[in-house]
Amino acid sequence: MATQVRKTKSKERILAAAAELFYAHGLRGVGVDQVLEVSGVAKSTLYVHFRTKEELIAAYLRKTDDSWMAQLQEAAARAGDSPQDHLVGLFDALTDAFDRHGFFGCPFVSAAVETDLDSEARAITLQHTQRRQAWLTELSEQAGADNPAALARHIGLLIDGALTSGRLLQDRAVVDEAKSAARRLVADHV
Repeated sequence: MATQVRKTKSKERILAAAAELFYAHGLRGVGVDQVLEVSGVAKSTLYVHFRTKEELIAAYLRKTDDSWMAQLQEAAARAGDSPQDHLVGLFDALTDAFDRHGFFGCPFVSAAVETDLDSEARAITLQHTQRRQAWLTELSEQAGADNPAALARHIGLLIDGALTSGRLLQDRAVVDEAKSAARRLVADHV
């Protein structure tokens, strides 16, 4: 049992180090040696959990998908009781992310740019986007939008645009502007 706990803690340390480094420096900008240095694990330990850097990237993206979806959903829930409130309030997750560590952009957009079209990382990125859009479409339906899929696409574009502009400009005002645009979109569609 102690060996399993130690293995789990090592894997968590590796993923935490990889997440910090990949988010700040990109997938290509980080080598395995940097992950080893930050995580404090031996190379053999890393390779027990992840045979390749690509496996580590895939695990990082899957964990980020779960974490980011949870953050969006929590921010939406905090915004109020109505689906309309949720569609606007989810932008608070972007503000929270900026306040935690500044904007380094969207890890999924970065992964899509940095990886090959046929890579597992790109496939995970697409799955994340589809998962997010399915949730936004469901919220749009619950809100009574006349065209839920269109509203969900527009909200998704605002999220992606705010993350990308936030990375470029390093100005959290872009999130406020995206949230304001989302409020108008919801009012127009519902």
